[in-house]
Amino acid sequence: MTSTPPHSRGSARSAIERSAVEQFESRPRDTGIRKTGRPVAEYHAPEPTREWIVVIPVKGGADAKSRLGEGLPERTAVALAIALDTVEAAGAASLVSGVVVVTTAAVAGAFDELDALVVIEEPGSGLTGAIASGIGLAAELGAPGRGTAVLLGDLPALTPQELDAALALAAGHERALVSDAEGTGSVLVTAADGATHSTAFGPGSRAAHIAAGYVELDVPTGSGLRNDVDTREQLRALEPRLGPRTRAALRPS
Repeated sequence: MTSTPPHSRGSARSAIERSAVEQFESRPRDTGIRKTGRPVAEYHAPEPTREWIVVIPVKGGADAKSRLGEGLPERTAVALAIALDTVEAAGAASLVSGVVVVTTAAVAGAFDELDALVVIEEPGSGLTGAIASGIGLAAELGAPGRGTAVLLGDLPALTPQELDAALALAAGHERALVSDAEGTGSVLVTAADGATHSTAFGPGSRAAHIAAGYVELDVPTGSGLRNDVDTREQLRALEPRLGPRTRAALRPS
């Protein structure tokens, strides 16, 4: 598996951005899409997967990361910082040609500076609905050699290199997954070019994804990719490796 050369990666992103205005202007103004890309509706014969569109659902607002709870009065700001660090790391990965963030209107503007394509989720759609919306847009952005990945938005220690390593492994399978450090949930699922998703995020999602045909990838337990956070203790354990926005949000004022 060879990485997409930097100039090719830049060209892919530029193509998405150039077509974003056309696509945005062609949609009804109440679509809820802040930025998007031009749909590629034509059928194409699948090719070996060389690059990925990554969909990241982000729960925004006062309900985000409620389990961070006691002892973290700035919980909402920390939750948003975690998501921003995750999106930035994903966007910097060399195998990622575009990032689609699905989130609430309340926090959507925070992602504009990260060059992500931001979709406003339907109220009450939940995680499943948000992921479906993102996958739908990613499918419109399909192109030969481009797969679709779904990445959880609570990985504050994730590095671009860790995501690249997992995506390189995933390219060898129609569907693949990376489980969380506890081995019960899923933090990343992928569908290579020509394959489709059947996501099952939630309690016990690792087993559910395996049952749906996702192949589990061998990623070290200590990888930032496998360490999603829900509690203050999990954050504390990752403190030396946290992204810059998360570190700043945790700093005493």
